[in-house]
Amino acid sequence: MVTIKNLEVKYGEKIALSIKSPITFEAGDRIGIIGSNGAGKSTLVKSILGLTNYNGNIHTNLKPEEMAAHMQENNYVDTMAVKYIIEALLNTKIKKNKVLQELISFFYFEECLNKKISALSGGQKQRLTIILVLIQDASLVFFDEVTSGLDFETRQQLMNKITEWYENKKVTICIVSHYYEELEKLANKILILDNGEVVDFGSKEQLFQKYCGKSTITIENTKRNEEVTKNFSKIIAPEHLIAISCLSESQELEIIKVLIGENINFKRSNNDIEIMYINAKARFNGELGGENCDEYEAI
Repeated sequence: MVTIKNLEVKYGEKIALSIKSPITFEAGDRIGIIGSNGAGKSTLVKSILGLTNYNGNIHTNLKPEEMAAHMQENNYVDTMAVKYIIEALLNTKIKKNKVLQELISFFYFEECLNKKISALSGGQKQRLTIILVLIQDASLVFFDEVTSGLDFETRQQLMNKITEWYENKKVTICIVSHYYEELEKLANKILILDNGEVVDFGSKEQLFQKYCGKSTITIENTKRNEEVTKNFSKIIAPEHLIAISCLSESQELEIIKVLIGENINFKRSNNDIEIMYINAKARFNGELGGENCDEYEAI
């Protein structure tokens, strides 16, 4: 669907994005794009959409109208009722468009139609933009920080709705987010960026095994917990946690048995994207030893 190779984007003299080895987005992929601020996530989206200048190759069989995007900033006329904004942007009437009616109902947006934009909450504004994106029925859809600034419950509701809407549809979704729990539910592939470079790209399961093991067990980072687990294999984790890497089921059971015996609360995961990202980034930057991930391929 989309293949990117030898891509370089510059803002002045600064290289904002550099992709050397090819990466490919296939039909039906659910791709989570992660990285810290300035990693090149939004630049990548804008490059694929043709919204910024670049050198290199972005090959796709899609026409521009077959792509849709929810960007971080969306500005609407504040003096019109929401329903008129929708009808003007889409050049259709809500009463005559069954798919649009379905989307409005699907996102519980009926009560917002007669309001002005200024009267909408953050979550309602996001629902408006999502409706405008989904109605396009595009083959490739980008969501750039679609839930940024929203409370946990509203984020969960929006992501559940997006996931439900696209269920069993052969649509490729690329979602930029720093809320890792959202990507754990939605994404089947992860693209990790750091300072404009690709750290790694592949299936969520294979990347997790590559950087974390078969599973991870996380516990609170205390002196007692550190002492209890001193003989176990650790990987990098957020400061408040200790992350133990399990390479096999028997090893996992052994660790759990010890933690239960010591009355230590723990969490087991085989898809913790945050810990995977931390360790992938550390290895890429030479902080863990081992080889850098300069060469990668879509899985």
